[in-house]
Amino acid sequence: MSITMPGFGTERIRQLGLRDRVYDRVLEVLMGHDVEPGMRLSIDGLARTLGVSPTPVREALVQLERTGLVTREANKGYRVSPPLAGDQLEALFDARLIVESGAVELASRGDVPALRARLEAALAEQAAVVDEIAAVGAGSTSEELMARFFRSDWQFHQLIFDATRNPFLEEMSEIITTRVHRMRQIVEGGGDDTDRAVHEHRAILEALAVDPAPAVAAMRHHIDAVRLRSRADASRTA
Repeated sequence: MSITMPGFGTERIRQLGLRDRVYDRVLEVLMGHDVEPGMRLSIDGLARTLGVSPTPVREALVQLERTGLVTREANKGYRVSPPLAGDQLEALFDARLIVESGAVELASRGDVPALRARLEAALAEQAAVVDEIAAVGAGSTSEELMARFFRSDWQFHQLIFDATRNPFLEEMSEIITTRVHRMRQIVEGGGDDTDRAVHEHRAILEALAVDPAPAVAAMRHHIDAVRLRSRADASRTA
């Protein structure tokens, strides 16, 4: 005689997969250029668009609220969060300095040759995208091409987080990357730092061949440099 435990049916497993797919789709939209800060996100409207019930949409928005990409207003529902600026922008980069310098130090205690090989491949992909951007000119870069740059840019950082084998750091990386990329897609002039990002990533990669301290220093230099460029972009769009 089999005993059915509450909550362990196959329907629940299928529903969990649906929730994850809805989350990924809504996140993809929020990371694009078709949404504006303050735009209202209708649960029923999103459900109709995606062809699902309101429940997985509601669950996805609750999860996305943790990333800061959406905000919930009492009795009004969810809206797209405004871009980071001022003290919030500085706080984000302070967090990146702490979390990512710690991540690269922890990753350097593991299989560094394997990590370097993965980073080399990611850097080659990023450099190829930058070459495409240079060929068309930063001012004429398509949204699709810049989206590819953002993905390749963060892939370098994500590989370092993955190499820590620390699930808490990887969870932090998800929150950080969504805020960073959304910020960069809203501000103007996001393509101006593409070549510099490659050079700064190269410095991190080369420093990993020595010991943790130079790699940590290279990561801190990179994040501080991105902070300065982001300040300039934010001031131009203020």
